[in-house]
Amino acid sequence: MKQLFVLVFVAGSLLADWKAGAAAVEITPAGPIWMGGYAARSHPSEGVLTPLFVKALAIEDERGERVVLVTCDIIGWPKVVSERIAVAALKQHGLERRQLLLNASHTHSGPVVWPNLGAMYPMNAEQKKVVEQFTEDLIQKTLTAVGTALGKLAVAELTHSQGQAKFATYRRLPQADGSIKLAPNPAGPVDHTVPVLQVRNANQELVALLFSYSCHNTTMTGEFYQLNGDYAGFAQARLEKQHPLAVAMFATACAGDQNPNPRSAQKYAEAHGEALAVAVQEALQSPGTKLSGKLRSGYNTAELSFQPFGTNDFEKELESKNPYEVSRAKAMLALHEQRRLPRRLTYPVQVMKLGSLGIVGLGGEVSVQYCLRLKKELSGGPVLVFGYSNDVMSYIPDARQVREGGYEGKDSFVYYQQPAPLAEKAEEEVVTAVKRLWNRVK
Repeated sequence: MKQLFVLVFVAGSLLADWKAGAAAVEITPAGPIWMGGYAARSHPSEGVLTPLFVKALAIEDERGERVVLVTCDIIGWPKVVSERIAVAALKQHGLERRQLLLNASHTHSGPVVWPNLGAMYPMNAEQKKVVEQFTEDLIQKTLTAVGTALGKLAVAELTHSQGQAKFATYRRLPQADGSIKLAPNPAGPVDHTVPVLQVRNANQELVALLFSYSCHNTTMTGEFYQLNGDYAGFAQARLEKQHPLAVAMFATACAGDQNPNPRSAQKYAEAHGEALAVAVQEALQSPGTKLSGKLRSGYNTAELSFQPFGTNDFEKELESKNPYEVSRAKAMLALHEQRRLPRRLTYPVQVMKLGSLGIVGLGGEVSVQYCLRLKKELSGGPVLVFGYSNDVMSYIPDARQVREGGYEGKDSFVYYQQPAPLAEKAEEEVVTAVKRLWNRVK
């Protein structure tokens, strides 16, 4: 009898390392809305192909330390939106900024979230009001998801495992004249790993799974006008059908220079979603690593260097035939007049450690080099690196891409209305900021 008591106590203590809870709230707009991601679109959405969601996973260790990870079927979290959510989460739930990570799937078939890339879309006043109202609703629904997940905290087991999917392809193809074309480049770097964090309750039932992949959610290209979550949406729906008790959550990794291949048809989005779901299923069936220990988290901002620029550059740009350059020039000159023209890019960096598993949250459209590099250079156990977290303010190219130019390294900064492309040393500034925070979060 004494021996039986000891066995039950040990099993209970293993489960008691963690509590977890998950929630999903639908965010699909009721009517037509301007869609985010493609400048070529000319009008709002035309119906719904798949519903859109914001989802939250709350985790607590035996000391009562908590974190909440949020994923969402949107193009990106603008800084002003994520800050409002963070302030409200602190007031409502006592969550500090370091304890809340907001990741966007970066679907290009979801609504615009104001003011992300606002200057890129030729919306009229009424269409803008619809987008602004959606953004307000999104904030409230995100807080509902966070609160519901925290309210569901219960004894849980966390396991990390990994699968693989191969449809992501490097999208920067060098040309004979030295330029870079946006086209599949099979020789370029990729990260085909599919890390999975699975959450099981005291009955060993799967109640949540968080998975990630380094690939743009752009299978459905600009000619499509139905709202949907692209391949990530199809993958989540498939997994939730296979596991009816589970909330399936997709976090975008380092996808800035990665496109799904092939693309431009619904059948490809469905096929990539199935391939990703199969990779997650393989990970679920592997032994994996059960996590134990404590939660630690940290949040900070770095200041990234731009390439040199001056107001004379914007005065010249006013004469450009490119309307986006003219728009950027006007915006920058107005900021200069207000003495608010940024000289460096403020950049969010976040670290969470769940026992031996590390999670790094990076802002912006991060190139795959950051995933590959940080996984090698950060010590202490497996590392998940998410881009598109907390703020999507620009592309974050690696040093080689800055030297090469092209869309990620140069041209995209016009659409994001940044004063200039990032400097080559920005890669080291990002990595240094991550390592400093990583070492501080012990």
